[in-house]
Amino acid sequence: MIEHKWCREHEILEVKPVGKFSAEDFQQLAAQIDPVITEQGRIEGLLINAQDFAGWESFVALISHFRFVHDHHRHIQKIAVLSDNPVLSFMPSLVCHFVSAEVRPFSLNAYSQALEWLENPG
Repeated sequence: MIEHKWCREHEILEVKPVGKFSAEDFQQLAAQIDPVITEQGRIEGLLINAQDFAGWESFVALISHFRFVHDHHRHIQKIAVLSDNPVLSFMPSLVCHFVSAEVRPFSLNAYSQALEWLENPG
C-alpha cells in the first residue's frame, strides 16, 4: 500500500510505502496524480518517506513501479527521499540518471528540510 497526502494545494505529493508494493498500488497512485498533472501540467515536488520501504510483492509489482516512473517522471520537478537506510540514501544518485527530476536524499529526521527544499523553486 502507498499512503499519500497532498501539500501546498496539490503542488507537493507526499507518499509513504506501507508493506510491500503491489501492482495495484501504482494504479491507485496514478489515479490520484494524473488528474493533477492534467490540470496543472506538473507537480512541483514528490516527498517519498521510505522509512517502511519493504520492496515489491512480485515481479509484476516491480514492473508496474518502473512503468509508473516512466510515465510520470517528466511531470515532477523535484523528488526528496527520506530514509536512514544506507542503500536507499544512495538511490537518488543512481535514479537521477533515469528521471528528469532533481532528486535529493534526506535523513528521516530532516522532514522539514526536505519539504522546504521541495517548496523552493529551482
